Amino acid sequence: MTLTSATPDHVAALAACLPDGTVGPVPESYRTEPRARWEGASAALLKPRTTDEVARIVRFAAEHRIGLVPYAGGTGLVGGQIAPGPATLLVSVERMTAPAEVDPLDNTATVGAGTILSDIHAMTEVQDRLFPLSLASQGSARIGGLLATNAGGVAVLRYGNARDLCLGVEAVLPDGSILHGLKRLRKDNTGYDLRNLLIGSEGSLGIITAAVLRLFPRPRETGTAMVVTESPDTALRLLAHMRDALGEALSAFELIHGQGLAFLDEVLPDTPQPFSPRPEWAVLIEAGAGAGAELTARLEASLVEAFEAGLIADAVIAQNKAQAQAFWAVRETIPEANRLIGSVASHDISVPVSAIPEFIARGGPALRSIDPRFRINCFGHLGDGNLHYNVFPPQGGRRKDHESQRAEVSGTVHALAAELGGSISAEHGIGRLKVADLERFGDPAKLAAMRAVKSALDPLGIMNPGAVLRA
Repeated sequence: MTLTSATPDHVAALAACLPDGTVGPVPESYRTEPRARWEGASAALLKPRTTDEVARIVRFAAEHRIGLVPYAGGTGLVGGQIAPGPATLLVSVERMTAPAEVDPLDNTATVGAGTILSDIHAMTEVQDRLFPLSLASQGSARIGGLLATNAGGVAVLRYGNARDLCLGVEAVLPDGSILHGLKRLRKDNTGYDLRNLLIGSEGSLGIITAAVLRLFPRPRETGTAMVVTESPDTALRLLAHMRDALGEALSAFELIHGQGLAFLDEVLPDTPQPFSPRPEWAVLIEAGAGAGAELTARLEASLVEAFEAGLIADAVIAQNKAQAQAFWAVRETIPEANRLIGSVASHDISVPVSAIPEFIARGGPALRSIDPRFRINCFGHLGDGNLHYNVFPPQGGRRKDHESQRAEVSGTVHALAAELGGSISAEHGIGRLKVADLERFGDPAKLAAMRAVKSALDPLGIMNPGAVLRA
């Protein structure tokens, strides 16, 4: 279906039927994405405050067959928030931040799509509750975008992805109708699960405007440790050991490669690191439990056992909250160091947890057969099988000098993940970056079903055209 480019007349007509200040030009910061691989061509930036205003925008776009690109915090890494053309309308949910309703008895928080993740953490902490979704961009990422991409983060091992943390959504569908789904129910078997259809659809099936989130009791005891391990294989065996020792209390198990630590030394040298000399492999471990669990003692005892079994060579247990935060700062600053250096290609893949050592062992030689100078920074959520596997130019090199190799690099990484029963996208989504890869590696029956759903709900193709599925 051919879309119409938005014109100044369209923009003026929208401005006339929406509150003052809702429609405006697109600032430069909204035209690019964090990795600077796309530049947007939207004709206007729309900032609705209510679901009714979003519905009016969608109905107008459907009537005139104009593409809409939903925009939340702009932190996505696969280009889902940027449309190169034709001229679309950019719909930001950033003003949809009506006061949240936190219910500590139901263990729920009802929030607008524009609410920043760190603000959700703060408002639920006041009620002595925990919303466990946690990631490096939580100071700017908004919940509408996090649900639209089914974001993961560091606590998936215990709590699951964004989809697992949401009980209901309110959304505007492609015909402008409103899905009223803000229920605080754990059980609701009334037909098709439209909530989970919209979560992870990246705005291609509708615009999420509000959500009911699952909350949890806040751990009364928390234990955090950074350990040195010999290899991904010993890290995997350490994961099994810590699960046996700590059970459901284990909430994070982050694999860190020495190359990432070297990058911190290279571009962010003020970041304190717990080990000297720098290890080849490290793991960041966190656990949380209720009062009386004696978690610190259990964590220490399990690490002593791991040392005696040859699974770790060194360990530091955080003695206070500040030290735990310093450990996490190492992990969460690595993506910023990656950005400053500039990757040839970045990958967000998953494989079965048991296959991670094989993936790492085979990935390096395969990539260095393309260019022996490549530096590989492999880190991520070992507990759930999600690796951020990023390839960089040699020290002093520039990513633009390797642009001709990028497709071969990504193809090699994704083919290996697929061979091992994995996924080309673990938590960042498909966006525009991975549309061709999804076509290459996706299951044909699944792709056909996805296209049928897209055609049924969005027959005009106005919702985030070109994202997830080829326009």
